[in-house]
Amino acid sequence: MKNGQCGLCKLCWVLVIIGALNWGLVGFFDWNLVEWLLGTWPVVERVVYALVGVAALVMIFSHRGMCKMCKTK
Repeated sequence: MKNGQCGLCKLCWVLVIIGALNWGLVGFFDWNLVEWLLGTWPVVERVVYALVGVAALVMIFSHRGMCKMCKTK
């Protein structure tokens, strides 16, 4: 662990940020970045969406165990 975050936490954080930014782009501009990047590979696009969803679940259910700030409260 470096800076209080394990590799899984960092990966989940990155995936959740990617998902949030993509939803923001869809909401504000009706433009799906993931579809634009991976549109020719619909299976890979679906895997990306699934990984973002799993990452969000990991962050929801394990955040308190990983976060130093939550541990001190």
